[in-house]
Amino acid sequence: MFPVVQLVLLGLLIAQDPGRIDRRSPTLKRPRTALLVVMTLGTGLGVIVLAYDILDAAEGVTATVLLGRGAAIWVANVIIFSLWYWQVDRGGPAERAAGTPIPPSFAFPENATPELAPAGWRPAYRTTCTWPTPTPPRSVPPTPSRSGGGPS
Repeated sequence: MFPVVQLVLLGLLIAQDPGRIDRRSPTLKRPRTALLVVMTLGTGLGVIVLAYDILDAAEGVTATVLLGRGAAIWVANVIIFSLWYWQVDRGGPAERAAGTPIPPSFAFPENATPELAPAGWRPAYRTTCTWPTPTPPRSVPPTPSRSGGGPS
């Protein structure tokens, strides 16, 4: 049911504004928001079904299947959050394309300290993921001396 509604809303969006999404119109904002609501509800329903399948321990539902479903829900959640951010921040995609001076809805550290940010910085997806790693020690602690003034 949800995929059919999503495809219909996506087709409606493409038909109303083919090419770039830069037309400022409430008739375009409503189907975009409706599509995001349907996608969010579908992901929430997927989480509920996944939790039920984990707790029910149904026949034939293996750990691999559950991990695959969980990964798919996680990816969908990241994409949906990104689309919500894209829809809400600075009035939406059409307002950003028009160059309106609406301030960002969400702040990043680079917004708070622009003098420390690279010139022309904008939020973007990273192509690589960096994980925190243990910091190596700055110096090696001295080893105790064996000739410490005792009898030889």
